[in-house]
Amino acid sequence: MGEFVVRGGRRLEGTLKVHGAKNAALPIMAASVLASGPVELKDVPKLRDVDVMIQVLQSLGASVKWSGPSLIIDPSDIHQYVIPEELMMKMRASIFVIGPLLAKLGHAVAIQPGGCSIGDRPIDIHIYGFSQLGAKVAETDQGTRLDGPRLRAGTVHLSYPSVGATENLMMAAALIPGETRIRNAAMEPEIVDLAQFLEKMGAVVRGAGTPDIRVIGKTELKGTSHTVIPDRIEAATYMLATAATAGHVMLENCIIEHLPGLTGRLRDLGVELTEREGDRVEVQAPNAYPTTPVSLHTGPYPGFATDMQAQFMAFLLKVPGVHIISERVFENRLGHARELRRMGAQIMADQRIALIYGGRPLHPSTVRALDLRAGAALVIAGLMTEGETVISDRDVIERGYQDLDLQLAELGADITGR
Repeated sequence: MGEFVVRGGRRLEGTLKVHGAKNAALPIMAASVLASGPVELKDVPKLRDVDVMIQVLQSLGASVKWSGPSLIIDPSDIHQYVIPEELMMKMRASIFVIGPLLAKLGHAVAIQPGGCSIGDRPIDIHIYGFSQLGAKVAETDQGTRLDGPRLRAGTVHLSYPSVGATENLMMAAALIPGETRIRNAAMEPEIVDLAQFLEKMGAVVRGAGTPDIRVIGKTELKGTSHTVIPDRIEAATYMLATAATAGHVMLENCIIEHLPGLTGRLRDLGVELTEREGDRVEVQAPNAYPTTPVSLHTGPYPGFATDMQAQFMAFLLKVPGVHIISERVFENRLGHARELRRMGAQIMADQRIALIYGGRPLHPSTVRALDLRAGAALVIAGLMTEGETVISDRDVIERGYQDLDLQLAELGADITGR
């Protein structure tokens, strides 16, 4: 499983390039199933979750290989529509291939996928959406079977703006002739990136980034080349690590407009964020923060992202005051509060609400990464703490961060993976 060892108390300084977005790359990799020829994807991060998606695509019959920095996917020989259960259980994003398979082959089988244990994330919204486009749904020994040899364009109103369901429906609709409308759609930047990829393949997508998306599908989609957008969650993590260590860092390949819930709060606390040419953001943190109570709740984009909540909680331990975080997306995403308490943090938390007493010193300890973002939060806390912090389950963190230890070490952190 491995661990990270962090010897904190050092100021982060230097320049760092943000990798391509995992949460954009995975659905785009799945969407390549729709193409009639090879797809070239650039700036795909080399992560454990990406490796699993490669295995998923290969299990379906696709040819997938790295060519230098690019990932080449040839879906020409895809014939299988049942994803091996062991792969589905490794990663939730495996559900993304269901929509493309259903539209391309007329069949798909889904089971409840695995991933981080951060709360109930049922696939009911996905299944409901496909049924509205004409798919027949049946429960079998293999899982939920979807049959839709003659899917039809239509209107789907989502009960919740689910990112995954929005993306899955967009992908299926891209290969259904006519106009499909997705209402109460999610608005994340990753959805806009997927829309741009689908348009390069030949579909027409209107309204991506708004709650009302219209997809005009085609009978055939061509192969194409696409560069994945920067990872806003990775960028946020490095911003918060800089802010927590009184650092001064230039982030390259960072689109600040993708972080509306975070940047305003950091600026209110005295962190200087300056946009530079070429998608660069300069982050200059003060040596100390004034007593400033902070209150926030997570929510769908453009609200404060649930994937930034744990890292922000760790940062708030640096800010004097009594802070409140309300987790409104997942009901079990405050487990990192318990691990932070092992480091001396004063946090009261239940499943949804945490009360954080900031501005008090932490002490080194041995802690565990309960999920991907919780692990990143513990790394930030370790950077703030004098002494040696050991974070176990390193592989969980590496599901979403490429070369985290090497990146931070380049900025002056004393961190090693073992």
